Amino acid sequence: MTSTDLTPAELDADLDLDQLKQLVGLVPYDESTDPFPVTAMDAVVFVVGNATQTAKYYQLAFGMDLVAYSGPETGNKDGKAFVLKAGSARFVISGGVSPQSPLLDHHRKHGDGVADLALEVPDVDKCIEHARKQGAVVLEEPNDVSDEHGTIRRAAIAAYGDTRHTLIDRGGYHGPYLPGFVAATTQVTRPEGHPKRLFQAVDHVVGNVELGRMDEWVGFYNKVMGFVNMAEFIGDDIATDYSALMSKVVANGNHRVKFPLNEPAIAKKKSQIDEFLEFYDGAGAQHIALATNDILRTVDIMRANGVEFLSTPDSYYDDPELRGRIGQVRVPIEELKTRGILVDRDEDGYLLQIFTKPIGDRPTVFYELIERHGSLGFGKGNFKALFEAIEREQERRGNL
Repeated sequence: MTSTDLTPAELDADLDLDQLKQLVGLVPYDESTDPFPVTAMDAVVFVVGNATQTAKYYQLAFGMDLVAYSGPETGNKDGKAFVLKAGSARFVISGGVSPQSPLLDHHRKHGDGVADLALEVPDVDKCIEHARKQGAVVLEEPNDVSDEHGTIRRAAIAAYGDTRHTLIDRGGYHGPYLPGFVAATTQVTRPEGHPKRLFQAVDHVVGNVELGRMDEWVGFYNKVMGFVNMAEFIGDDIATDYSALMSKVVANGNHRVKFPLNEPAIAKKKSQIDEFLEFYDGAGAQHIALATNDILRTVDIMRANGVEFLSTPDSYYDDPELRGRIGQVRVPIEELKTRGILVDRDEDGYLLQIFTKPIGDRPTVFYELIERHGSLGFGKGNFKALFEAIEREQERRGNL
């Protein structure tokens, strides 16, 4: 497979190559030269305290569609799992039913969070063989799982904290998600004029790791999974008067899968990374960036649906230096200002982005919406404004 081939999920979502190049910065890539070829993100798998209600929240607030389900009614006595889609983005919301369920142990420690960043691969055995040689911890050996819709081959390796990467080859499978799941349909009634979806793909997932371990995990993705380094942010790039962090970005060959990795840096006060590590009780996925081709409409609808976003002071938009650096974008700055949407430009183009507040009880997991126009970056010019906004929320929680 090359980067000009669309995945089944992308074809199913009616996405095309030009859209993907703009949405997620897709680049040319020949997987035949890759010792650990990764085609795409298969699913972001969450463990939550109440999967039934959380799945409804994502349908109501994020405009996602329910497509599959597993639970006691389908023979899964241990837990429930709801599969939600928007474009090629797939979320699996899982929770424990049986009091002895290990899902409840995961939730007790971490709260609502990402347990698995599942990856679609063309050759599970090849990936596991390479990963083992490079010292990865294999959590699940390659195995087949089948039902009337066909067979998937899967395995899993350990990543940072309690996060895992399940590797899935679904080339011989045509069911709604995985064996053991049945097709399901969203019962939410959308208001007239509601778009088909509010976002089209997962752009990147950011992982927070402990002090001094960022380079170790960058090395893991380089050696074990063949990911390339995209960007590095250190020092003044990513600091405020009170807190600091360091970040490096790794990506698979076609850039469909991008993992920025953060670690805290020594500063006057507790950084957002320190706060996450404390309340998540270890390393984990901090935020998921969702690619949209109309961030204004998406923000307006999600805000009306009750999603809370970080606020940006008017001074950000009135700064003549910012306006000079940004130049012309597709909408007037005043339109971005009324919504709190940030804008950044680099040598390749520009991007628009905004961040939600944490969506659970713990100040851990949150979301980013991103609209790319040529830029392959991550909003470097907005880091200071973003972190100051996060610090205002930390101070309100008493955690700065």
